[in-house]
Amino acid sequence: MKTKTSKNIKAMIECSMMIALSTVFSLIKIVDMPYGGSVTIASMLPIVIAAYRHGFLWGLGTAVANSVIQLLLGINNLSYFSTWQSIVAIILLDYIVAFGVFAISGLFKKIEKRQNLAFLYGILLSSVLRYACHVISGATVWAGLSIPTNAALLYSLSYNATYMVPETIVLVAIGVYLTSVIDFNTNFPTRIKKQSIDKLEAYSMVFSGLMLIATLITDLILIAPYLQDPDSGEFVFTYLKDANYLAISIVSIVGFVITVVLFVFAMVRKNMNKKQAENQA
Repeated sequence: MKTKTSKNIKAMIECSMMIALSTVFSLIKIVDMPYGGSVTIASMLPIVIAAYRHGFLWGLGTAVANSVIQLLLGINNLSYFSTWQSIVAIILLDYIVAFGVFAISGLFKKIEKRQNLAFLYGILLSSVLRYACHVISGATVWAGLSIPTNAALLYSLSYNATYMVPETIVLVAIGVYLTSVIDFNTNFPTRIKKQSIDKLEAYSMVFSGLMLIATLITDLILIAPYLQDPDSGEFVFTYLKDANYLAISIVSIVGFVITVVLFVFAMVRKNMNKKQAENQA
């Protein structure tokens, strides 16, 4: 009981420190976009580290707490809207969910034992999900304000990519480098030796993730226009019944099948490499 309590206290202290670091990093902006969004010095990396070290639930609590702080820092954005639906949508899509998804990074620790690859997959998936949240928000809630109502989805995809792509590149570069030289699995992070990587396995995992991401983005493109009133640009759900669910189903099934096949292949390669290492030992 005492050990569990000590462990929880340690996790709480570390996660609090990661929230503080993330907040400070978010204020150091390399690029600050005119209508929201910025490129920071890997402001979400502390959240990823917290999720990896202490698991999904601790990571989720850390990510949500961080999102609330970001919401308070950007509270003026809510003043542009008059309906409660739009305000709730902004809070969820641009803050709570957009930053909360980084808790997913902690799940890859169980899937991929090699730390640097686990961080890579987690960062990529979390960043794309965050991008998707901002795109939906831009194409629906912000349409008619900072984003033109006409071609709102295309504009939102382009605008949010201008800062999310470099933000993701910075996050991946710093995250993968740190995790290739520092072991975050120990009680106190220590320096580690370089780990050998099976390129075929790594590429299969990367393409599996990219296929899943491409599938989700394609589904988003097919669904997003029906979350917006074509006349007022307001965020609505009533037009979802008109979406092309046949196309959505085909894209989803094909995309997920390819994703699973690539993932299974990577797992097979991983087991083969593990057995070879055991035989050589």
